[in-house]
Amino acid sequence: MQTKKVVEHIVNWLKEYATNAGVNGFVVGVSGGIDSAVTSTLCAKTGFPTLCIEMPIHQAKSHVTRTQEHIEYLKKNFNNVSDTRVDLTPVFEEFKTEVSLEGKQETLDMALANTRARLRMTTLYYYAGLKGLLVAGTGNKVEDFGVGFYTKYGDGGVDLSPIADLLKSEVYSIAKELNVPESIQVAKPSDGLFGDARSDEDQIGANYDELEWAMKMQEKGKSIEDFTGRELTVFNIYMSYNRRNQHKMLPIPICEIPKNLKKI
Repeated sequence: MQTKKVVEHIVNWLKEYATNAGVNGFVVGVSGGIDSAVTSTLCAKTGFPTLCIEMPIHQAKSHVTRTQEHIEYLKKNFNNVSDTRVDLTPVFEEFKTEVSLEGKQETLDMALANTRARLRMTTLYYYAGLKGLLVAGTGNKVEDFGVGFYTKYGDGGVDLSPIADLLKSEVYSIAKELNVPESIQVAKPSDGLFGDARSDEDQIGANYDELEWAMKMQEKGKSIEDFTGRELTVFNIYMSYNRRNQHKMLPIPICEIPKNLKKI
């Protein structure tokens, strides 16, 4: 990958989109992870105002530390970057007092995790509306179009996606080119939705290198009969996520009414 040229291409794409949309700049939710770090840096490089928002909800200390380190790095290097911190923990806890917390623990945990992501999306769009900004998404290609590892109308609710055509390994290459803080580059990827330090790999059962491999195998038309051992396990994991998360990756289905039924 021609990293420098890819960075230039994305920055120019962001600038052109913002100019054509007639908006003031970008807002990015910064989590201490590699994807949000790269996205926010790319937005900052446009020269347009870039608002970075930290939105902790019972966040792991390591996530908070990396988030703050990255924001300080951006503010030091780009005078168009500003930041704000919105502690959503009280909002999340109040929400829990108003809804049913019955059901299987695993299902409840996932529902609450997705609620965290949707509260953050709401916050991003509040500031976007207030300041005339675009919400920049932080999803990469494997997450957005491979395993669907994001929350529908949560971190999937964005105005534009600067890095959604980059594999995770390519995001790391961009991060190195952009001098993203080392602490973020070496940290295990995590969605931060459970209030602890569990990684994406812990949840999925495969790391991003493995998922990228599986995605390429799917594109080549391979099937489970072509693999054994760990490769078979990883391919099955990937295909399972890919199948059940199609509702996130495909357009919302619309019930089309036959024209003859609409006739009076």
